[in-house]
Amino acid sequence: MPDTYESWLRRAKELRLPDSHHINGMDVSGHGDGYVVISPRDGQALARVADAGQAEVDLAVAAARRAFDHGPWPGLAPAERGRVLLRLADLLEEHRAELALTISLEMGKPISDAYGIELRAAISTFRWYGQLADKLGDESPHTADDALALVTREPAGVVGAVVPWNFPLTLASWKLAPALATGCTVVLKPSEMSPLSALTLGRLATEAELPPGVLNVISGDGPVAGRALGLHPGVDVLAFTGSTAVGRHFLRYAADSNLKRVWLELGGKSPHIILPDAPDLDRAAATAAWGIFFNQGEMCTAPSRLLVHRSVADRVVDAVAERADTLRVGDPLDPATEMGPLVGTGHLERVLEHIGDGVANGAHLRTGGERVLRDSGGSFLQPTVFERVPVESRLAREEIFGPVLSVFVFDELEEAVTLANDTEYGLAAGLWTSDLSTAHQMSRRLRAGTVWVNCYEEGDLTVPFGGMKQSGNGRDKSAHALEKYTELKTTWIQL
Repeated sequence: MPDTYESWLRRAKELRLPDSHHINGMDVSGHGDGYVVISPRDGQALARVADAGQAEVDLAVAAARRAFDHGPWPGLAPAERGRVLLRLADLLEEHRAELALTISLEMGKPISDAYGIELRAAISTFRWYGQLADKLGDESPHTADDALALVTREPAGVVGAVVPWNFPLTLASWKLAPALATGCTVVLKPSEMSPLSALTLGRLATEAELPPGVLNVISGDGPVAGRALGLHPGVDVLAFTGSTAVGRHFLRYAADSNLKRVWLELGGKSPHIILPDAPDLDRAAATAAWGIFFNQGEMCTAPSRLLVHRSVADRVVDAVAERADTLRVGDPLDPATEMGPLVGTGHLERVLEHIGDGVANGAHLRTGGERVLRDSGGSFLQPTVFERVPVESRLAREEIFGPVLSVFVFDELEEAVTLANDTEYGLAAGLWTSDLSTAHQMSRRLRAGTVWVNCYEEGDLTVPFGGMKQSGNGRDKSAHALEKYTELKTTWIQL
């Protein structure tokens, strides 16, 4: 990885960015003038890219359908599909710096995180599913001697994958790698705010010898391209990561079209509970600060509600506030930057609206809450901490998707569980305690798809990821993700 600010700035000037869809193994310019992708680091135009309408969605779905119905991919030996995914992982590694730089430019992620975390995750995902592809078995249940029963898993067909801008390649890989490993073909629509890294991924997939039409990448906005993909009768499965509001739209699109299966990974308002017997209070506080400020707080799992026991509240909150005050906010291309800009000025304004609403409704602004580095033209915000947040306020209940922490103090364990579960979401939760019984009992009672104990955002590809309640359904990661992209078929043979 280049290790100096100057080297990344130089690379940014030399970087060639894609500007067209990638359909059926070829670049397709599409109709009209396209649209401009704006970099949140300085508010300047990065590239003008093709803008998909119904015609381009039809073209991409038709290519995916031909590749599934008549192409070699679904019928390849699983080991061969796995080898292609491993080649793609190698190409991602080869282009790691270029892709990390693209992500930093298009959505503001600090370059150290883009290179060291985002690309590491994407590469690992394609490698993991590439290695898993030929490790799956079918079933032959025991029957009477005069019959043979077979239960086989078959690829579900054409998958539409719609992913957000906060982790443009990680979340794309979580959809693509298991879908491709099972033999499905895919149309990927990244967020219109961060299409460039995904368009590059599409080209690398073709270079990795993925057959034409197996992976198609289109750029365009949700109300047009996303809607067209959700309504398309040629799409068999729709996998989406994004807001709960948009997830509802995809369920409606499925009902209004062909009843395609829809898998949703949606929003969160995750609680982070610190008990007085935490094994290391300083580490717990540091993790609470890291969790909410990492990736500018633009994470569905962000621990945006800190629930801390009264006996240690002052110590923990002081440490979090101090970290917020010393966090280095700056140009995402600077390796020393710890928090970059929010994805755009529109999103920055929405986060500032939540902050203003919190102050107006009685929450105490402990630190932050202001836009900074205005002269840069970028959408930078101070890390923000609120105390004494009313439990019914928007600050406490709505997903803000920014570096904004709400602190709540409790006295009893039962109170902590009630506070933690008092949300429409159920994506993730954190818990700090030295008591093994407390860890087990509380984690079982927390209504969340993932509970981290004495850590946060840890894990690997062996474990599933997804939510409960209005945080969605289905799971990404692990062998369980393959269930979304396969159909079970029973064959009963009378002997």
